[in-house]
Amino acid sequence: MKPWVKFTLLIVAIVGTLSWLAIGGISETKTYYKTIAEVAAMGGRAQENRLRVGGDVESGSIVRDGRIVRFVMKQDNLKLNVVYTGSDPLPDTFRDSSQALADGRMRPDGTFEASRIQAKCASKYEGKPKFKVPQSQTTNKASL
Repeated sequence: MKPWVKFTLLIVAIVGTLSWLAIGGISETKTYYKTIAEVAAMGGRAQENRLRVGGDVESGSIVRDGRIVRFVMKQDNLKLNVVYTGSDPLPDTFRDSSQALADGRMRPDGTFEASRIQAKCASKYEGKPKFKVPQSQTTNKASL
């Protein structure tokens, strides 16, 4: 066999292997944002794939037990029990009533096991209230 044919076959094998690994990795890591209602409607199919579920953290539901954090995510009248088992520290904005995205898998018992949490505290990102001049200062300036 000629050297250029061996080289071409080797390149095709390498490119094929890298493509297969990339496609397999993408399909494993891709997650879609779901509402709690959509997860509930999925039934048993929710356990088959990685999911990303969004909602509000219920006030008073955060319980820390070492590295494990349990909380309840709510959306409208629906609730979802979440247990965070990831190794990364939780974001500073993860608090009661904050908006959160949990990335992970649904357990057979109906609890969502999250390996990653993203959180946003809506009040933190609101603009500062406008400063109002007290009425007594505006009347004093008018008399000057």
